[in-house]
Order: sequence, then C-alpha cells, then structure tokens
Amino acid sequence: MTIYIALLRGINVGGHNKIIMAELRSSLEQLGLQNVKTYIQSGNILFESGETEEILQKKIQDKIKADYGISSFVVIRTSEELQQIVSQSPFSDQKISEADNSCKGECLHVALLPAAPSKVNRDKFLAYTNERELSIINGRDVHLLFYDSIRNSKLGNNLKKLEIPATVRNWKTLMKLSSMVEELKYKKSK
Repeated sequence: MTIYIALLRGINVGGHNKIIMAELRSSLEQLGLQNVKTYIQSGNILFESGETEEILQKKIQDKIKADYGISSFVVIRTSEELQQIVSQSPFSDQKISEADNSCKGECLHVALLPAAPSKVNRDKFLAYTNERELSIINGRDVHLLFYDSIRNSKLGNNLKKLEIPATVRNWKTLMKLSSMVEELKYKKSK
C-alpha cells in the first residue's frame, strides 16, 4: 500500500464548492481508500491505496462529482514526493527569512500540477518573476516565494500560463501534511 496525498482544487474557497471533510472522508472510504484523513477545509487528503495515481485521480474526481455535484480537479502526490518537496526547498533559508519578514501572510507556497509544464509554457510563466515574486519549477512542482503577498501578485495570477491545472498550498500546510505522513508511518511500524 502506498501513502498518497490528494489535493483538491477550489474546495471551500470563498463560500463556494462546500464539502464537509467528515463527509468527504466517508465518501472516499467507499472507494476502498484506507486510513483516510483530512487536514483543514481546503481539500487536503491523506490516504493509503494500492492503486496508481492516474486511477485514483479519476476515481476521486468522479466520486466528488457524483456525491457533491462539484467538478474539482485533484492533484496527487505520494508520501515520498511530498517529503521531497518539503525537504528540498529551492529557496535559501536567507531568502525565505527575508520574504517572511516583509510578506503580508504566508510567503512560501507550492503550486502542484498533475504533469510538468512544457518549456514554452514554463518560460511564459517565469517571465512574470521579479525581485519580489520568485519561482522555481521542479518537474510538477512550482515553488513560489513572495516578498509582499500571493494575493494580487502577477506571478500567482499567471499560473494559468502553465496551461495545466494547478492547486496551491502554503508551506505550513505542506509541512503539516508531511507530519501527518510521518505519524501514519509511525503507527504502521508498531
């Protein structure tokens, strides 16, 4: 069994696409997912399954559509991929600290994609970087560092230039999900 993290796009944002997480856990258990846990209301789901990412993505999207009437794009990462994201931030501690001192809200984010963007689309998106809005793309993960705020940022607002659906999580959320993965692994080892 593989530990996966499913990240739902556009759930419980601004009063739209409301899903109660306890109900979502129950729905996903009906798919045969095991040890289903959620974190906060924005659609962060930890679970175990023996199925592949592609099959799980389709099943979860279809289940949400059937049960809630919501078309939410789902991005999936294995626990190993999540651990790699949080252990290998491409930004130096100094840059993160500088941004954290000036940012209104969270300064460090990762946009998670189902596939790596093309070089052409990467270049279109990275054209919006500047000294206050930084980005480094590692495969399917777009690391974002803001010295002001992700809200109303040119970089954040132009993720669509990648031409691949993305869901964005702040660093604290990713760290909490990483911690939940470690807790599950610890429980399984006993």
